[in-house]
Amino acid sequence: QVQLVESGGGLVQPGGSLRLSCAASGSIFSDNTMGWYRQAPGKMMRELVAAITSSGITNYADSVKGRFTISRDNAKNTVSLQMASLKPEDTAVYYCRIAYREYVNWGRGTQVTVSS
Repeated sequence: QVQLVESGGGLVQPGGSLRLSCAASGSIFSDNTMGWYRQAPGKMMRELVAAITSSGITNYADSVKGRFTISRDNAKNTVSLQMASLKPEDTAVYYCRIAYREYVNWGRGTQVTVSS
């Protein structure tokens, strides 16, 4: 089993920046993909924000390209999401996710609110 703990959420004004971090612990396979998903208010589904493989290949949602940057530290089993130029539509609960083949684990989520 893998445990994920997110940190770094909060309230930020439009145009501001925020950094989310996630630490994984437990039985972690080295060849995994870590990522961030979000669930906006009133939405039923979580959507991919960004993901990164253990070799550093990244994937971003079109809505965050050029504004968000995902990174990871394989030695520490951490993944971070640097968010800039935040917009009100970025408001959501952000979830950390780790996946290895069919094994998927989620964090509990951290709230990000973009509002003036």
